[in-house]
Amino acid sequence: MSGTSLDGISAAVVRFRGENGRVISELLAYDVHGYTAEQRTRLTSALDGVSPDEYCRLNFDLGEWLAAAAVRVMAASGIARTDVAAIASHGQTIWHVPGHSTWQTGEPAVIAERTGRPVISDFRVRDVAAGGQGAPLVPIADAMLFSSPDRWRALQNLGGIGNVTVVPPAGDVTGVRAFDTGPGVVVIDGVTRLLEPSLRFDQDGALARQGRPIDAVIAEALRDPYFSAPPPKSTGRELFDAAYIRRFIESCRAAGPGATTADIVATAVQLTAQSVADSFRRFVPEPVTELLVSGGGARNPALFDALAAALAPLHVARFDEVFFDGEAKEAVAFALLGYLHLTGRPGNVPAATGARGPRTLGKLTPV
Repeated sequence: MSGTSLDGISAAVVRFRGENGRVISELLAYDVHGYTAEQRTRLTSALDGVSPDEYCRLNFDLGEWLAAAAVRVMAASGIARTDVAAIASHGQTIWHVPGHSTWQTGEPAVIAERTGRPVISDFRVRDVAAGGQGAPLVPIADAMLFSSPDRWRALQNLGGIGNVTVVPPAGDVTGVRAFDTGPGVVVIDGVTRLLEPSLRFDQDGALARQGRPIDAVIAEALRDPYFSAPPPKSTGRELFDAAYIRRFIESCRAAGPGATTADIVATAVQLTAQSVADSFRRFVPEPVTELLVSGGGARNPALFDALAAALAPLHVARFDEVFFDGEAKEAVAFALLGYLHLTGRPGNVPAATGARGPRTLGKLTPV
């Protein structure tokens, strides 16, 4: 899995088995390999637009990076490669047009050649072809693997983009509600990198802790039509792009003369927290009793605390406290999509994506 935050590649080895009509998962190994500065620059540039030559090269080069991550995590698991049924690869989203088209890159043929294992990839396109948003796709895992046995639970991912899944007791997929809430850490990271070029992100929320959010900027940002649009809906860096980051900084400086870097980062943190809370008020009528938070944003204490305050009195906890390292969650989710592909079962949740019906997701590249 390579997500919108462009931090690196998350890889997991997962064993699945069926038991009494349910799918049971066991996380055997997990690894995160950070991108080099050059790799991150190439990926970031691809999101803004590069030459056909560079897109061609990046597709194959990313396939090499993904293959290396798969090899590394298989070795860490102690499982023989020949015992691995398949590698499920999300790749990297280059562009996403909700309801029309979506584009992920990272050549699966390269992964198959380097690992000697079949590869399942390109999970989003079938859902889009069936009239869906192609996102979010994690809800199937939230329902099948991470539901509560006796109460409603919500799971909030704070990667580059934020997305929430509301899951009924005992993982009943038919009752799942899910959608992208807006920015996760994409705006926070974006303003941090522009204002403090030596930093890739606000480590431990240190900058945000020193600043004061500018309420007028948050209120104006939340007037964007995306936030009031009803689900199913999805978004990405196409909305929260470099131009958005620059406008956000300019708005902070205009609304708060003398605004410091810390103030602007604190404002970005509060935007994410308020957008999630606003989504719950507007679109989550279910009797949710707890929210489990995962993704890079869950490790930012300033963001986690802001989210907990915005959603009070709802109980907010980190995914890690109930299951395993939350950084592994999305890799495990796409491993599940690969398993569902191999067993001929749907991987989308039509209520979440808006697709015309359940679809088996992904394309198989054989060895």
